[in-house]
Amino acid sequence: MKRLLGGAVMGLGMFAAGISQAQTLFVGEAGPNRGARAAALQGFADAAAEASGGSVTMDIQWGGALFKANAALAGIADGVADLGTIIAVYFPKEMVAYGIADLPLENPDAWVGMKATDELMRTDASIQANLADMNLVYIGTFTTSAVHIACKGGAIRSVDDIAGKKVRGVGAYGNTFKEFGANMVPMSIYDAYQGLDTGLLDCSQGYSYAIAALKQQEVIDSYTLLNWGQVGALGIFMNKDAYDALDASAQEALLTAGAEVPDLLGELITADNEKAVQTMKDAGVEVIELAAEERSKLVEKGNVFIGEWVEKANAVGLDGEALLETYRGLIDKYTEERDTKGYPWLRG
Repeated sequence: MKRLLGGAVMGLGMFAAGISQAQTLFVGEAGPNRGARAAALQGFADAAAEASGGSVTMDIQWGGALFKANAALAGIADGVADLGTIIAVYFPKEMVAYGIADLPLENPDAWVGMKATDELMRTDASIQANLADMNLVYIGTFTTSAVHIACKGGAIRSVDDIAGKKVRGVGAYGNTFKEFGANMVPMSIYDAYQGLDTGLLDCSQGYSYAIAALKQQEVIDSYTLLNWGQVGALGIFMNKDAYDALDASAQEALLTAGAEVPDLLGELITADNEKAVQTMKDAGVEVIELAAEERSKLVEKGNVFIGEWVEKANAVGLDGEALLETYRGLIDKYTEERDTKGYPWLRG
Protein backbone atom coordinates (compact mmCIF):
# COMPACT_ATOMS: atom_id res chain seq x y z
CA MET A 1 0.00 0.00 0.00
CA LYS A 2 1.43 3.34 -1.03
CA ARG A 3 2.30 5.95 1.58
CA LEU A 4 -0.77 8.11 1.06
CA LEU A 5 -3.26 5.39 0.36
CA GLY A 6 -4.22 4.46 3.89
CA GLY A 7 -4.96 8.04 4.87
CA ALA A 8 -6.78 8.71 1.64
CA VAL A 9 -9.00 5.67 2.06
CA MET A 10 -9.85 6.81 5.57
CA GLY A 11 -10.66 10.20 4.08
CA LEU A 12 -12.99 8.59 1.57
CA GLY A 13 -14.92 6.98 4.37
CA MET A 14 -15.34 10.35 6.01
CA PHE A 15 -16.55 11.84 2.70
CA ALA A 16 -19.08 9.04 2.45
CA ALA A 17 -20.28 9.97 5.90
CA GLY A 18 -20.74 13.55 4.77
CA ILE A 19 -17.68 14.90 6.59
CA SER A 20 -15.22 16.99 4.55
CA GLN A 21 -11.62 15.90 5.04
CA ALA A 22 -8.77 18.10 3.81
CA GLN A 23 -5.94 16.19 2.15
CA THR A 24 -2.38 17.32 1.68
CA LEU A 25 -0.56 15.77 -1.25
CA PHE A 26 3.24 15.68 -1.34
CA VAL A 27 4.79 16.86 -4.60
CA GLY A 28 8.32 15.97 -5.74
CA GLU A 29 10.08 18.56 -7.93
CA ALA A 30 13.75 18.33 -8.90
CA GLY A 31 14.02 21.98 -9.90
CA PRO A 32 14.44 25.08 -7.74
CA ASN A 33 11.60 27.28 -6.56
CA ARG A 34 12.28 30.00 -9.11
CA GLY A 35 11.58 30.60 -12.76
CA ALA A 36 8.53 30.19 -14.98
CA ARG A 37 8.01 26.47 -14.52
CA ALA A 38 8.24 26.74 -10.75
CA ALA A 39 5.62 29.48 -10.82
CA ALA A 40 3.41 27.31 -13.03
CA LEU A 41 3.74 24.36 -10.65
CA GLN A 42 2.78 26.57 -7.72
CA GLY A 43 -0.07 27.97 -9.81
CA PHE A 44 -1.27 24.43 -10.48
CA ALA A 45 -1.23 23.68 -6.74
CA ASP A 46 -3.17 26.86 -6.00
CA ALA A 47 -5.69 26.14 -8.75
CA ALA A 48 -6.27 22.60 -7.44
CA ALA A 49 -6.87 23.95 -3.94
CA GLU A 50 -9.35 26.49 -5.31
CA ALA A 51 -11.13 23.98 -7.55
CA SER A 52 -11.53 21.58 -4.63
CA GLY A 53 -12.79 24.25 -2.26
CA GLY A 54 -9.65 23.86 -0.18
CA SER A 55 -10.02 20.12 0.38
CA VAL A 56 -6.91 19.29 -1.69
CA THR A 57 -3.70 21.10 -0.85
CA MET A 58 -0.11 20.41 -1.82
CA ASP A 59 3.24 20.40 -0.09
CA ILE A 60 5.81 20.95 -2.85
CA GLN A 61 9.27 19.63 -2.07
CA TRP A 62 11.61 21.65 -4.28
CA GLY A 63 15.17 21.05 -5.43
CA GLY A 64 15.11 17.26 -5.41
CA ALA A 65 14.35 16.99 -1.70
CA LEU A 66 12.31 13.81 -2.27
CA PHE A 67 14.11 12.50 -5.37
CA LYS A 68 16.34 13.70 -8.19
CA ALA A 69 15.07 14.08 -11.74
CA ASN A 70 16.41 10.68 -12.79
CA ALA A 71 14.54 8.94 -9.96
CA ALA A 72 11.20 10.70 -10.36
CA LEU A 73 9.29 7.91 -12.07
CA ALA A 74 9.99 5.35 -9.36
CA GLY A 75 9.58 7.99 -6.67
CA ILE A 76 6.04 8.73 -7.80
CA ALA A 77 5.04 5.21 -8.82
CA ASP A 78 6.26 3.82 -5.48
CA GLY A 79 4.60 6.55 -3.43
CA VAL A 80 7.64 8.49 -2.20
CA ALA A 81 5.61 11.45 -3.44
CA ASP A 82 1.90 11.51 -4.24
CA LEU A 83 2.61 13.35 -7.45
CA GLY A 84 5.43 15.23 -9.08
CA THR A 85 7.31 16.18 -12.20
CA ILE A 86 8.60 13.50 -14.57
CA ILE A 87 11.03 14.36 -17.38
CA ALA A 88 10.60 11.72 -20.07
CA VAL A 89 14.15 11.81 -21.45
CA TYR A 90 15.40 10.19 -18.24
CA PHE A 91 13.00 7.27 -18.84
CA PRO A 92 13.06 6.71 -22.63
CA LYS A 93 11.47 3.25 -22.56
CA GLU A 94 8.92 3.70 -19.79
CA MET A 95 7.77 7.16 -20.94
CA VAL A 96 7.99 6.52 -24.67
CA ALA A 97 4.41 7.67 -25.27
CA TYR A 98 4.99 10.99 -23.55
CA GLY A 99 8.26 11.29 -25.45
CA ILE A 100 6.33 12.21 -28.58
CA ALA A 101 6.41 15.76 -27.22
CA ASP A 102 10.22 15.73 -27.42
CA LEU A 103 10.44 15.01 -31.13
CA PRO A 104 12.00 17.68 -33.38
CA LEU A 105 8.79 18.38 -35.28
CA GLU A 106 9.64 22.02 -36.06
CA ASN A 107 7.25 23.10 -33.35
CA PRO A 108 9.08 25.62 -31.15
CA ASP A 109 5.92 27.40 -29.94
CA ALA A 110 5.55 26.66 -26.22
CA TRP A 111 1.77 27.12 -25.95
CA VAL A 112 0.95 25.16 -29.12
CA GLY A 113 3.17 22.30 -28.01
CA MET A 114 1.71 22.12 -24.52
CA LYS A 115 -1.89 22.20 -25.72
CA ALA A 116 -1.28 19.47 -28.30
CA THR A 117 0.54 17.29 -25.77
CA ASP A 118 -2.07 17.83 -23.07
CA GLU A 119 -4.96 16.82 -25.33
CA LEU A 120 -3.14 13.73 -26.56
CA MET A 121 -2.25 12.57 -23.06
CA ARG A 122 -5.80 13.15 -21.75
CA THR A 123 -7.71 11.54 -24.58
CA ASP A 124 -5.70 8.56 -25.86
CA ALA A 125 -6.82 5.37 -24.12
CA SER A 126 -3.67 3.44 -25.08
CA ILE A 127 -1.45 6.03 -23.42
CA GLN A 128 -3.60 6.02 -20.29
CA ALA A 129 -3.40 2.23 -20.09
CA ASN A 130 0.36 2.33 -20.60
CA LEU A 131 0.72 4.77 -17.70
CA ALA A 132 -1.63 2.76 -15.51
CA ASP A 133 0.64 -0.27 -15.93
CA MET A 134 3.34 1.84 -14.25
CA ASN A 135 0.95 3.00 -11.49
CA LEU A 136 0.83 6.51 -12.94
CA VAL A 137 -1.90 8.96 -13.94
CA TYR A 138 -1.27 11.95 -16.19
CA ILE A 139 -2.26 15.31 -14.67
CA GLY A 140 -0.72 18.15 -16.69
CA THR A 141 2.16 19.15 -18.93
CA PHE A 142 4.97 21.69 -19.03
CA THR A 143 7.53 22.47 -21.71
CA THR A 144 11.08 23.70 -21.82
CA SER A 145 10.08 26.03 -24.64
CA ALA A 146 12.45 26.30 -27.60
CA VAL A 147 15.72 24.33 -27.46
CA HIS A 148 18.90 26.44 -27.59
CA ILE A 149 22.52 25.81 -26.60
CA ALA A 150 24.75 27.58 -24.07
CA CYS A 151 28.54 27.34 -24.33
CA LYS A 152 31.67 28.27 -22.45
CA GLY A 153 34.62 28.91 -24.69
CA GLY A 154 34.05 28.50 -28.43
CA ALA A 155 30.58 29.51 -29.60
CA ILE A 156 28.31 27.56 -31.94
CA ARG A 157 27.74 29.71 -35.02
CA SER A 158 27.23 26.83 -37.46
CA VAL A 159 26.66 23.09 -37.20
CA ASP A 160 30.33 22.61 -37.99
CA ASP A 161 31.17 24.19 -34.63
CA ILE A 162 29.46 21.32 -32.79
CA ALA A 163 32.13 18.75 -33.65
CA GLY A 164 34.41 17.81 -30.77
CA LYS A 165 32.57 19.77 -28.11
CA LYS A 166 31.60 18.15 -24.81
CA VAL A 167 27.85 18.64 -24.79
CA ARG A 168 25.06 17.96 -22.34
CA GLY A 169 22.08 17.18 -24.52
CA VAL A 170 18.97 15.05 -24.21
CA GLY A 171 16.50 13.24 -26.42
CA ALA A 172 16.45 13.62 -30.18
CA TYR A 173 18.16 17.00 -29.89
CA GLY A 174 21.11 15.54 -28.01
CA ASN A 175 21.26 12.66 -30.47
CA THR A 176 21.40 15.16 -33.32
CA PHE A 177 24.27 17.03 -31.68
CA LYS A 178 26.05 13.68 -31.47
CA GLU A 179 25.46 13.10 -35.17
CA PHE A 180 27.31 16.36 -35.82
CA GLY A 181 30.31 15.14 -33.82
CA ALA A 182 29.62 16.25 -30.26
CA ASN A 183 31.00 14.22 -27.37
CA MET A 184 27.93 13.69 -25.23
CA VAL A 185 28.15 13.96 -21.44
CA PRO A 186 25.25 12.44 -19.44
CA MET A 187 24.22 15.09 -16.94
CA SER A 188 21.07 16.69 -15.55
CA ILE A 189 20.38 20.28 -16.50
CA TYR A 190 20.45 21.02 -12.77
CA ASP A 191 24.11 19.95 -12.64
CA ALA A 192 25.15 21.74 -15.83
CA TYR A 193 26.29 24.88 -13.97
CA GLN A 194 29.05 22.92 -12.27
CA GLY A 195 29.86 21.04 -15.46
CA LEU A 196 30.32 24.27 -17.41
CA ASP A 197 32.22 25.92 -14.58
CA THR A 198 34.71 23.06 -14.19
CA GLY A 199 35.20 22.34 -17.88
CA LEU A 200 33.47 18.97 -17.81
CA LEU A 201 31.10 20.53 -20.35
CA ASP A 202 31.76 22.88 -23.24
CA CYS A 203 28.08 23.35 -24.02
CA SER A 204 24.70 22.49 -22.55
CA GLN A 205 21.37 22.15 -24.30
CA GLY A 206 19.24 24.75 -22.62
CA TYR A 207 16.08 26.80 -22.56
CA SER A 208 16.21 30.53 -21.96
CA TYR A 209 14.16 30.73 -18.75
CA ALA A 210 16.07 27.77 -17.27
CA ILE A 211 19.44 29.37 -17.98
CA ALA A 212 18.45 32.33 -15.82
CA ALA A 213 16.64 30.26 -13.18
CA LEU A 214 19.77 28.13 -12.73
CA LYS A 215 22.08 31.18 -12.99
CA GLN A 216 24.06 29.62 -15.81
CA GLN A 217 24.72 33.04 -17.33
CA GLU A 218 27.49 33.23 -14.71
CA VAL A 219 29.45 30.40 -16.35
CA ILE A 220 28.78 30.72 -20.11
CA ASP A 221 30.19 32.96 -22.82
CA SER A 222 27.66 32.42 -25.61
CA TYR A 223 24.07 31.35 -26.15
CA THR A 224 22.96 30.22 -29.61
CA LEU A 225 19.28 30.50 -30.47
CA LEU A 226 18.42 27.46 -32.60
CA ASN A 227 14.65 28.05 -33.12
CA TRP A 228 14.38 24.34 -33.85
CA GLY A 229 11.90 22.68 -31.52
CA GLN A 230 11.19 22.03 -27.87
CA VAL A 231 11.44 19.36 -25.20
CA GLY A 232 7.82 19.10 -24.16
CA ALA A 233 7.72 15.77 -22.36
CA LEU A 234 7.96 16.97 -18.82
CA GLY A 235 4.90 17.26 -16.68
CA ILE A 236 2.88 16.35 -13.63
CA PHE A 237 2.05 12.71 -12.94
CA MET A 238 0.36 11.15 -9.93
CA ASN A 239 0.68 7.86 -8.12
CA LYS A 240 -2.35 5.92 -9.40
CA ASP A 241 -3.11 4.28 -6.05
CA ALA A 242 -3.21 7.71 -4.43
CA TYR A 243 -5.29 9.14 -7.27
CA ASP A 244 -7.80 6.29 -7.17
CA ALA A 245 -8.17 6.73 -3.42
CA LEU A 246 -9.39 10.31 -3.86
CA ASP A 247 -13.07 11.07 -4.29
CA ALA A 248 -14.34 12.13 -7.72
CA SER A 249 -14.46 15.83 -6.89
CA ALA A 250 -10.83 15.83 -5.76
CA GLN A 251 -9.77 13.97 -8.90
CA GLU A 252 -11.65 16.46 -11.04
CA ALA A 253 -10.00 19.37 -9.22
CA LEU A 254 -6.55 17.97 -10.02
CA LEU A 255 -7.38 17.34 -13.68
CA THR A 256 -8.99 20.76 -14.08
CA ALA A 257 -5.98 22.47 -12.55
CA GLY A 258 -3.66 20.42 -14.75
CA ALA A 259 -5.52 21.46 -17.88
CA GLU A 260 -4.90 25.11 -17.02
CA VAL A 261 -1.10 24.71 -16.96
CA PRO A 262 -0.47 25.38 -20.69
CA ASP A 263 -2.16 28.77 -20.55
CA LEU A 264 -0.43 29.70 -17.31
CA LEU A 265 3.04 28.53 -18.27
CA GLY A 266 2.64 29.79 -21.83
CA GLU A 267 2.23 33.34 -20.59
CA LEU A 268 4.90 33.06 -17.91
CA ILE A 269 7.50 31.36 -20.06
CA THR A 270 7.14 33.82 -22.92
CA ALA A 271 7.84 36.73 -20.57
CA ASP A 272 10.56 34.86 -18.67
CA ASN A 273 12.37 33.86 -21.86
CA GLU A 274 12.54 37.47 -22.97
CA LYS A 275 13.85 38.56 -19.59
CA ALA A 276 16.35 35.68 -19.48
CA VAL A 277 17.91 36.60 -22.82
CA GLN A 278 18.30 40.17 -21.59
CA THR A 279 19.83 38.87 -18.35
CA MET A 280 22.40 36.95 -20.39
CA LYS A 281 23.22 40.00 -22.48
CA ASP A 282 23.59 42.12 -19.35
CA ALA A 283 26.02 39.51 -17.97
CA GLY A 284 28.17 39.78 -21.09
CA VAL A 285 26.97 36.60 -22.79
CA GLU A 286 27.00 36.76 -26.59
CA VAL A 287 23.55 35.83 -27.94
CA ILE A 288 23.74 34.33 -31.44
CA GLU A 289 20.90 33.61 -33.86
CA LEU A 290 21.64 30.46 -35.88
CA ALA A 291 21.26 31.12 -39.59
CA ALA A 292 18.26 29.51 -41.31
CA GLU A 293 20.43 27.38 -43.58
CA GLU A 294 22.29 25.99 -40.56
CA ARG A 295 19.03 25.30 -38.75
CA SER A 296 17.76 23.34 -41.75
CA LYS A 297 20.72 21.00 -41.35
CA LEU A 298 19.68 20.28 -37.77
CA VAL A 299 16.09 19.64 -38.89
CA GLU A 300 17.16 17.23 -41.63
CA LYS A 301 19.49 15.28 -39.37
CA GLY A 302 16.88 15.13 -36.62
CA ASN A 303 14.21 13.55 -38.83
CA VAL A 304 15.74 10.10 -38.41
CA PHE A 305 14.92 10.14 -34.72
CA ILE A 306 11.22 10.63 -35.43
CA GLY A 307 11.20 7.29 -37.22
CA GLU A 308 13.12 5.70 -34.37
CA TRP A 309 10.49 6.95 -31.91
CA VAL A 310 7.73 5.26 -33.95
CA GLU A 311 9.61 1.95 -33.72
CA LYS A 312 10.10 2.34 -29.96
CA ALA A 313 6.39 3.11 -29.47
CA ASN A 314 5.43 0.05 -31.47
CA ALA A 315 7.80 -2.08 -29.39
CA VAL A 316 5.85 -1.34 -26.18
CA GLY A 317 2.48 -2.09 -27.78
CA LEU A 318 1.50 1.39 -28.92
CA ASP A 319 0.63 2.41 -32.47
CA GLY A 320 3.45 4.84 -33.12
CA GLU A 321 2.33 5.98 -36.58
CA ALA A 322 -1.23 6.62 -35.42
CA LEU A 323 -0.07 8.56 -32.36
CA LEU A 324 2.27 10.64 -34.48
CA GLU A 325 -0.48 11.42 -36.98
CA THR A 326 -2.83 12.43 -34.16
CA TYR A 327 -0.17 14.56 -32.52
CA ARG A 328 0.70 16.38 -35.75
CA GLY A 329 -3.02 17.06 -36.21
CA LEU A 330 -3.24 18.52 -32.71
CA ILE A 331 -0.24 20.76 -33.39
CA ASP A 332 -2.03 22.01 -36.52
CA LYS A 333 -5.23 22.51 -34.51
CA TYR A 334 -3.63 24.70 -31.86
CA THR A 335 -1.44 26.52 -34.37
CA GLU A 336 -4.62 27.54 -36.18
CA GLU A 337 -6.24 28.59 -32.90
CA ARG A 338 -3.21 30.73 -32.04
CA ASP A 339 -3.17 32.29 -35.49
CA THR A 340 -6.89 33.07 -35.54
CA LYS A 341 -7.55 33.94 -31.90
CA GLY A 342 -4.14 34.78 -30.48
CA TYR A 343 -2.74 33.43 -27.25
CA PRO A 344 -5.35 33.07 -24.46
CA TRP A 345 -3.68 35.68 -22.25
CA LEU A 346 -3.85 38.24 -25.06
CA ARG A 347 -7.52 37.73 -25.92
CA GLY A 348 -9.98 40.42 -25.01
